[in-house]
Amino acid sequence: MDSPFDRWNPDLSLELGAHDDGDREHGRELLAKAAALAEAVDRFQAGDGRIDIGTFQSVSTVISPVVVRRLRDEHPGCDIRLSEEEPEAPQIGDLDLLFYDGPLNGDVEHVKLLDDPYLLVARRGTFSEHSVPLDQLDGAPLVAWPSTCDQPRMEEAFTRAGANPKIVFRTAGNETLLSMVRAGMGSAVLPWLAIHAADAESDDRLRVHELRPAIPPREVCLHWRAGRTHSPLAARAIEIAIEIASDLADELALEYSGPTT
Repeated sequence: MDSPFDRWNPDLSLELGAHDDGDREHGRELLAKAAALAEAVDRFQAGDGRIDIGTFQSVSTVISPVVVRRLRDEHPGCDIRLSEEEPEAPQIGDLDLLFYDGPLNGDVEHVKLLDDPYLLVARRGTFSEHSVPLDQLDGAPLVAWPSTCDQPRMEEAFTRAGANPKIVFRTAGNETLLSMVRAGMGSAVLPWLAIHAADAESDDRLRVHELRPAIPPREVCLHWRAGRTHSPLAARAIEIAIEIASDLADELALEYSGPTT
C-alpha cells in the first residue's frame, strides 16, 4: 500500500494555498465593507447623512438658507441638496422634503408652515389709501406671475370681487416684477413672503398696501412621502422650518393687521 506521502501532489497543495489566500483577501474586503457600512449607519443616525429638499423662490430666499445654515452648524458632515422648481403638478419623487404653496394631493403628508397674505405693491403715490379696495384694480395695469401654482386661485379672487385688471407682463422672477413696478409698468399683487424677501417695504419708491376685502392667503407647506420614516437630518430640518415659520408669523403679525372686509 502506498503511504500518504507517496500520494502527495505538490501542485495541488499550491493550488489549495492559492485558494486560501483568495478567501482571506475576500474576507478582508467583506470586513472592510461591513465596517464602512457600520460607520455610515452611525453617521446617518448622528444626522450626517444626505438630504434632498425641493423649494420655491421666496422660500429659497427666506427659509431655506436658515435651514441649511443651522443643519450645517449642527451637523458639519451632512450632505444637503436643494432644487428649485415650480411646476404645475409637482411630484415629491426622490426628494426627502418639498416646500410648496399649498397642500399636494397624493401619497404625501405635510405640515402648514405659514398663512402668507397677498398684498398690493405699487409705485408710491399710485394709491392714496393704505388699504385699497379690490375693485380699484379693475382695468389697472398689473405685472404678475405666470398662471401656475397659487396664481390662478389668486386671480379668481379678482373676478369674484368684480375686478378685471389688465395683466401687462408675466414673469416668475419676484425681483423682475418689482423692477417693473418701480419702472411704472404696473402694480403687483404678491404674497408677503415674496415682498419681505425682496425687502420691498424699505424701498421708498414703493408702497405696500393691504387689499379690501383680503384675498385668501396662500399656504406655505412642507411635504414628505406618506409613511416614510424620517432620517434624523430630515426630522431636524422639519423642526427648524417650523421654528423659522413661527418667527416669520410673529413678524408678519406686527406688520399686517389681518383680513379686512
